[in-house]
Amino acid sequence: MTTFAVPADAAEARAVQDRLRDRVVAEDSGPVPGSGHVTGVDVAYDDERDLVVAAAVVLDAATLDVVAETTAVGRVTFPYVPGLLAFREIPTVLVALESLTTDPGLIVCDGYGLAHPRRFGLASHLGVLTGLPVIGVAKNPFTFTYEQPGPKRGDTSPLLDGTEEVGRALRTRDDTKPVFVSVGHRTTLDTACAHTLALTREFRQPETTRRADALCRRALREAAG
Repeated sequence: MTTFAVPADAAEARAVQDRLRDRVVAEDSGPVPGSGHVTGVDVAYDDERDLVVAAAVVLDAATLDVVAETTAVGRVTFPYVPGLLAFREIPTVLVALESLTTDPGLIVCDGYGLAHPRRFGLASHLGVLTGLPVIGVAKNPFTFTYEQPGPKRGDTSPLLDGTEEVGRALRTRDDTKPVFVSVGHRTTLDTACAHTLALTREFRQPETTRRADALCRRALREAAG
C-alpha cells in the first residue's frame, strides 16, 4: 500500500513538492505507444458533502477496449489551492489504483506533470509515489504560454515558462483546440505526445480520460445519492 500523508497547510504541501521533484525520471521506461495497458485516472467532487470519487479505467492500448475499471470514494482532506490540487486527489486515486486486479501500464492524468510552477504537478506526484510511468494531458495551458500549433492532427508547439519548454500544445484533431501534454514520470515529452495521439482516435481528449471521467461522475452520483 502506497502511503500518503496529507500536509497540514499549503506551505507544507509546497515543501513536499520541492522535496520530491528531484525524483522525477524524464526518460522512457514504460510501454511503447499503442501497446500494453494504458490507465486513465480522474476524480469528481461533491463539495457539499466533502466527497471525492476517483476512477481508474484500464484500456488495451491497441484496441482501446476496457480491460478493468475501479472506483474509490474518499473525503476531501485538503482545501482547493491552485498548484496543489494533487493533495486533494491523490489519496483517493491511490486507493483506486491499488484495487485494480491488472497491471495499469502507463497512467494518463487529466492534469499536469512538469508543466507546473514547481515542476511537480499531479502526473509527476503520482508517478513518483507509485513508480509507474505517467503522463499529463490537460485541457488548458495553466499559467504557461504557447503559440498555436499547426491546424493538423499531430501538429505541436512548445508550452513555455519564459524560454523553458515545460510541455507541448498538441493538436489531436484537425482544426480543434489543442491539448497540453507534459511529462509526469518515466517518459519523455516525445513519447508522451505519441501516447496521447494513440489515445485520441476519435475525440480531442484521450479515451482514457473520457472513460475515467464518465465513470467517476457516475460513481459520485451513486455515492451522493
